[in-house]
Amino acid sequence: MIGLALIWPPSVRPAAAATAQAAQCPRSGTLGTSRILAVDAAATPRVGLKSFPQTLPLGDHEVVLTFDDGPWPHTTPRVLAALAEECVRATFFLIGKPASEHPELVRRIAAEGHTVACHTWSHRSLKRIKPAAAIEEINHGISAVEMALHGTATTTPSTPFFRFPGFESTPATLDLLQSRGIVVFGADLWASDWNRMTPKQELKLVTDRLKVAGKGIILFHDTKVQTAAMLPAFLRYLRDNGYHIVHVTPAKSAAAGRH
Repeated sequence: MIGLALIWPPSVRPAAAATAQAAQCPRSGTLGTSRILAVDAAATPRVGLKSFPQTLPLGDHEVVLTFDDGPWPHTTPRVLAALAEECVRATFFLIGKPASEHPELVRRIAAEGHTVACHTWSHRSLKRIKPAAAIEEINHGISAVEMALHGTATTTPSTPFFRFPGFESTPATLDLLQSRGIVVFGADLWASDWNRMTPKQELKLVTDRLKVAGKGIILFHDTKVQTAAMLPAFLRYLRDNGYHIVHVTPAKSAAAGRH
């Protein structure tokens, strides 16, 4: 398919979710990005069925691609190249420390149209440290990503999306993020690419899981060599099997409330 069609799944209508047509891809025959879904923390403060009872309002064969733990100069550029080749937009949950070490790569991710979100400062489990340290991990991570992106150290994220390392949240940290208007992303399925495997094995694993799920938020890691190698084949699989890419962005109301 060409990445310019606006797809309205049965569960999503303009009154229920802010949706826009994705930018036209200059090349025909690509997978493309079918639509943009604006996510509002007030309506959906937590999404992803692996962690929460609710997820994004996706239609059948709609997927949201997400990547954790970057940026990493040895692999993230390969992931970006694969996404660009198919005119696909994704969401990157960046760790603050590597973001501060590779700000040019953070800016490249954003410049290529992807959503840049936060994944703490150093990927510590926020469930296993003291509450004050957990808050510092969140704030330091946001500040580092904002500095890399915009040259300003602020704990108010320009994109109010967050993912817990290992999905290890606590009631207190969940409440804190909700009070700050930050959407917590889990996942609906994942590639288990934290385990050692070949690109071929990872491709089979994630496509088998997607056949069962039919749709959803998919978790990858752009720091993994096998994922970077596998991604072009996975995007071709999506294209050849009628899947549609949904790009998530913050709702305008959330953006208007930032300062």
